[in-house]
Amino acid sequence: MKEKVLVIGSGGREHAIVWKLAQSKCHIFAAPGNGGISNFAECIPIKADNINALLNFVQDNSIDLTIVGPEAPLALGIVDEFQKQHLKIFGPNRRAAQLEASKAFAKNFCRKYNLPTANFETFTDSIRAKKYCEDCQFPIVIKASGLAAGKGVVIVDNKQSALQTIEMHLEKKLFGSASEEIVIEEYISGEELSLLALCDGYKIVPLLPARDYKKLLDADHGPNTGGMGSFAPVAKIDQHWIEKFRNELFTPFIRGLKSEGIEYKGIIYFGLILTNEKFYILEFNCRWGDPEAEVIIPLLKTDILSMCYQTIDENIEELDWLNKFALTVIAASGGYPSEYQVGKLIAGNLTDTDDVIIFHCGTKKENNNYYTNGGRVLAVTGIGDSLSSARTKAYQRIQDIYFDNIYYRKDIGQ
Repeated sequence: MKEKVLVIGSGGREHAIVWKLAQSKCHIFAAPGNGGISNFAECIPIKADNINALLNFVQDNSIDLTIVGPEAPLALGIVDEFQKQHLKIFGPNRRAAQLEASKAFAKNFCRKYNLPTANFETFTDSIRAKKYCEDCQFPIVIKASGLAAGKGVVIVDNKQSALQTIEMHLEKKLFGSASEEIVIEEYISGEELSLLALCDGYKIVPLLPARDYKKLLDADHGPNTGGMGSFAPVAKIDQHWIEKFRNELFTPFIRGLKSEGIEYKGIIYFGLILTNEKFYILEFNCRWGDPEAEVIIPLLKTDILSMCYQTIDENIEELDWLNKFALTVIAASGGYPSEYQVGKLIAGNLTDTDDVIIFHCGTKKENNNYYTNGGRVLAVTGIGDSLSSARTKAYQRIQDIYFDNIYYRKDIGQ
């Protein structure tokens, strides 16, 4: 009898997970899913943060495994609720998810357990935060402590911008409750790296290192987004760097979890910045990155279902990878990450091939047509023997796709 698996979420990350699960010959459900996911899974109209409804669905349908895609249900404690009912679920519990849900918690965790991170202070009081900026050397980084869908980080170049940003968060609550506390930290220049890994509470197994492009515009200009493209692996990250991460990142991270009494099972995402021979932690995410999932998962040879079970059962093993490169370009709706329109017909070649996969980030399917249904619409992933080959394939295909006000960066992987 086929294994029944529920994937929670509706983005490109969840499409990549579902696409890989389909190779495991299991019966896949998705809540709520999207247009592309519906080709592989039975989509259930339950929102990702409706924990009671998800729990009832899993119990009523005898689901064997639930995989959580986005951060919101993790922060709300979905794993804790499922575990109370002895249901298998892939993802960290609520306490562990604080590493993403609260940047203040994450930064203090780094400070306490000697994990390399930029100097910082946290604030809930606007007056204190503004006074702190009087002595800052600019640029500095100001972050909403809570979940802001990748849009809560601002690099400010001068005191006036800093004061305005502080007011937007602590006084005007730009991102609601996510803006009730902020982190102000020193700006560190370098190369950003997305280092994702499996963690079973005792052991960490790294996935392929990836690079994410967070800014909206070419040459890293414009506002932060949820990610406009990505590629993997990053050639610079050789065995020397991996050993460095094991000794200076993975070991103290596990030690910190143990000291705090935090059980962590699932994907841990270390957002890093590299400067010569040093690295610093910019952030933690407690799930697959998006769009990193769209380049890492297509290169994974290991069965993803087995990988999830091994993580839950605390016996993770090293993973097998294709000896190839993957690069994804995000096709976004005009106006993203601010106001944008939905319901635009998507035309062109959306067919998957051996070396190009179209992951749907924000689409709906009606009468065999796809329509835009989000700010980020598609992730067009090319796979090749070199990064330039993967890049060529992704960009050739995205030129064959059209919807009203389509926008994408032209410099991913350059």
